[in-house]
Amino acid sequence: MVDKNDARLVYSSDPKLNQKCSKCKELLSECTCRKDVEVKEYKFVAVLRMEKSGRGGKTVTVIDQLPKNETFLRELTTKLKKKCGSGGTYLLDKKEGVIEIQGDKRDLIRELLTKEKIRSKG
Repeated sequence: MVDKNDARLVYSSDPKLNQKCSKCKELLSECTCRKDVEVKEYKFVAVLRMEKSGRGGKTVTVIDQLPKNETFLRELTTKLKKKCGSGGTYLLDKKEGVIEIQGDKRDLIRELLTKEKIRSKG
């Protein structure tokens, strides 16, 4: 008897079985990626704060308590970086997503978040 976990697809002409995951490039049947949280179903309020400690005296605007969805965070970070004209990154923290933008850009970020219909405080 063959265990289901030990069986690998060797060859198939069926295109449905040959589809690969966009993240890990494995076959969909063997993909182990975590499913992203759907942003539309997730109700959240983005929390804005300033951080300076542990950054060599540089000021960073942190947007916290965002949904843990990598594509959403990547796209929002790109928009914020372009709007603010500065660098930044996103992190997939333990429970939620975090975006860091260099400099004190709270007003610009708050403005863009309201255009994107994302509630914010701080």
